[in-house]
Amino acid sequence: MPNSNSSIIVRGCLAAVLVVAAACSPKRVPPMTVADLMEDRVALDGVLLKCNQDLNKSRNNVDCLNARIAVERLASQSEPAEQAKRAAEFERNREQLRVLQEKQREEQESKTKVDAYHLPLVPVDPAPPAADRAPSDDTKPPALGRTNP
Repeated sequence: MPNSNSSIIVRGCLAAVLVVAAACSPKRVPPMTVADLMEDRVALDGVLLKCNQDLNKSRNNVDCLNARIAVERLASQSEPAEQAKRAAEFERNREQLRVLQEKQREEQESKTKVDAYHLPLVPVDPAPPAADRAPSDDTKPPALGRTNP
């Protein structure tokens, strides 16, 4: 029996050592996904920096491949946003220019437009009375096309 007890103790110690050794070994960290890298820009920059320092190891590294895919996706997402921003800026500038041109046009119209109700009054001299003059033959228009025999 003493052999069996000692062999059990030895096997138990050996199992404990193996368990402790396995627990102390560094755990394998799973590579970051593309979505994780897209959300965490600092981690993305760190992974890209690590990949750019050692090009030989990084060619097949899953983290580097995921980081490059994340950069491409972020770039493709930012292009439509940038175009929408530029389009909004263009529309804003166009609206400001339209308002400015409209004001200038209204100013030009107001300068050239004549308001009959606000014109200055000009005194009109009354016509000389007709009773003072005697009608004469000079004032009658000559008859055209008639001859007196």
